Amino acid sequence: MTGTQRRAQLLDVSRTLFAEKGFDNTSVEEIAARADVSKPVVYEHFGGKEGVYAVVVDREIQALTGALTGALEGGGHPKALVERTALALLSYIETSEAGFRILVRDSPVAQATGTFSSLIGDVATQVEHLLADQFTKQGLDRRTAPIYAQMLVGMVALTGQWWLDARRPQKAEVAAHLVNLAWNGLSGLERRPQLTKGTEPARAAGRP
Repeated sequence: MTGTQRRAQLLDVSRTLFAEKGFDNTSVEEIAARADVSKPVVYEHFGGKEGVYAVVVDREIQALTGALTGALEGGGHPKALVERTALALLSYIETSEAGFRILVRDSPVAQATGTFSSLIGDVATQVEHLLADQFTKQGLDRRTAPIYAQMLVGMVALTGQWWLDARRPQKAEVAAHLVNLAWNGLSGLERRPQLTKGTEPARAAGRP
């Protein structure tokens, strides 16, 4: 392998191990053995377990940040923004299960700017501005927008963590129920919530 190919292989192997066992229970020896290389090769590329973990987390943070901010930057009706954000998170979980498992785990080497909680906080800040504008239009106190932004994003994030293992019902239905609660409130829940036409994701090949 070239140096670039070896680095990519070590990242893939480490990502799988961190997702399966967590940071504390993964060793450089295991990474090397799984990649069929010697320990010095791992140290040469990343300086140790902490180094490879930091790169893995950074890549996952960038992927999820891109998905969530892309959903918010699309504009449109506030309800559509909630729908797209919920679907973006669930789609990331569906396609990057190992990465999401790593992000939601606590680690002694994770910095304040590179954790799942800090990412969710950043997204909540973006949602806060969107909500504030809507609150003003509806005659509500825009000063309460940060509270509602934290509640809304937190609800989506925690539901995503639950769905990581549950995987039932399908993501479109989970997203519809999230929006049902977020948009209608407990007093106005619809009996059979559905996403706005055009928001539902295309069905993946081979999936029921």
